[in-house]
Amino acid sequence: MLREEYPRPQFVRENWMNLNGEWKFAFDDGDVGLREGWFRGDVTFAKRIVVPFVYQTVLSGVDDQTHHEIVWYKREFELDGDLDGGKEVKLHFGAVDYSASVFVNGQKVGEHDGGHTSFTLDITPFVASDEAVTLVVRVFDPQKDETIPRGKQSWTPEPDSIWYTNTTGIWQTVWLEIVDALHIEKLHMTPNVDTGMVELDLIFAGGVVGKRLRYAIRFGETLVAEDAVTLTQNHMQRDVAIYQKQIFRSPNHNDGWNWTPENPNLFHIAFCLEDDSAVYDEVSSYFGMRKVHTEAGMIYLNNRPYYQKLVLDQGYWREGLLTAPSDAALRYDIELAKEMGFNGCRKHQKVEDPRFLYWADTLGYLVWGECAAAPVYTEDAATRLTREWLEIIERDYNHPSIVTWVPINESWGVPGIHNNREQQHHTQAMYHLIHSLDKTRPVISNDGWEMTETDICAVHNYSHGREDEPQKYADFSAMIHDKEAILKSQPTLRAVYAAGFEHQGAPILLTEFGGIGFQTGDQTGWGYTTVKNAEEFVADYSRVMQAVYSSKALHGYCYTQLTDVEAEINGLLTYDREPKCELKRIREINDQYFNQIVE
Repeated sequence: MLREEYPRPQFVRENWMNLNGEWKFAFDDGDVGLREGWFRGDVTFAKRIVVPFVYQTVLSGVDDQTHHEIVWYKREFELDGDLDGGKEVKLHFGAVDYSASVFVNGQKVGEHDGGHTSFTLDITPFVASDEAVTLVVRVFDPQKDETIPRGKQSWTPEPDSIWYTNTTGIWQTVWLEIVDALHIEKLHMTPNVDTGMVELDLIFAGGVVGKRLRYAIRFGETLVAEDAVTLTQNHMQRDVAIYQKQIFRSPNHNDGWNWTPENPNLFHIAFCLEDDSAVYDEVSSYFGMRKVHTEAGMIYLNNRPYYQKLVLDQGYWREGLLTAPSDAALRYDIELAKEMGFNGCRKHQKVEDPRFLYWADTLGYLVWGECAAAPVYTEDAATRLTREWLEIIERDYNHPSIVTWVPINESWGVPGIHNNREQQHHTQAMYHLIHSLDKTRPVISNDGWEMTETDICAVHNYSHGREDEPQKYADFSAMIHDKEAILKSQPTLRAVYAAGFEHQGAPILLTEFGGIGFQTGDQTGWGYTTVKNAEEFVADYSRVMQAVYSSKALHGYCYTQLTDVEAEINGLLTYDREPKCELKRIREINDQYFNQIVE
């Protein structure tokens, strides 16, 4: 339960130190900690907490759901490694919600704002070999600051409706590495399916000029490419031929060596920074040869039209909230979704743990990367969202499973976007910013409605009604039947495009619908419609999906949702991941109707 797996699967070093586990912990409701010097480490913190689970969770050992805006953590440890010879100590935080100030041996070493993204601090000047280290973290998570990208976290004393229990503090792995002053700092890998090449883009730290970078790429046991490059600067770019003008096919599929959900082929790559006298750094990673683009109103995967069958995934667990109880739990969600016939998910209002993306890469599962939103538009809110997206793309760029970026959802954070040019500019700015950093993936400007510039026309519609409301169902079927009907529809009294913008031929997907409420056990809550038993649940799912697959305009969908979450009982699975019906029946429906549209 301590999340002991290596937390950064796309940039792996063998030697690292996991700092998860029991930490000392304290609430600071009076905001006296800084004034009284709690960061010095000599103050007793009466509570204990299990990192990386926040105090609101059962797994943290605290299990307190009341609001505490300021919390403190303390952990004492000894460095496992020699700092002689120019070594550097890197302290990594997977995610801390929201604002973290970090102190080592009584001195402030850095801070970070942003509740969903990773950060690293160089603590070398503050530690020494064979000496104890006292690490203290102060977290400030203001509950009513509406400029903070909080996503689905509630700002009221009790969670309600679509708003869930808060997450405050450290919620992903804390870990430490000792590296040489000469090391690989950043790595981007950009596949090009059209040319059969992968572009390697590395940035190095320290005086690496004249040093040698050796790398080897393998597909399974097959050595695909290897080389050694003498570095002339701290930045290296190199295109490497992967296909080498050959056609690679396996006996049972024609994806060749490309990555798809059906055949998630991955290439493993190892880097070694060295010279004739020493090895300075060794890093391993992986990539997938995968291309995503839009053309002629369709989404293409590796230059073939690809119908996306996604499920909305909020990434919450009863016992851990935003933090999965184990690495196996992350994998299990993907396995359950694939068992039901889905080929991907839209991660909703959350930047998911890199370990989830690792399993998506490995198992073959498309991911739409979204982020937490602020509820209002201000300059501070726009700045915070922009900063988080810079960090999201830096962290997750290399994952082949991510096929779309979704910076804004349902006009959250831009409530006046339909006619407000400033807010329209903000969504356009996010669209162009992300494209300026990542040329390989489509970007949706505002998933749901009131879109501006966008690569995918992503529409939300929950108006299908109950089985005993045939007129609502007929209206829903008509609204999604063809392009003209979809573009004129306003199921929430919001236009599909903001004023001054119109459809430019982008693929149309229904990216939220369904949400059939079905109570199992003693958990109460709500759904967009309600059924009483498993048979009604399957029948209602079949009814809704028949309308979706009958559409002549949709090139994919995202069904709401994978699991129940707190007050929402509209999942295909319960909050504890128990199926609400036989999963094969959901798959049969998904496959049956899907086969009709591709025949």
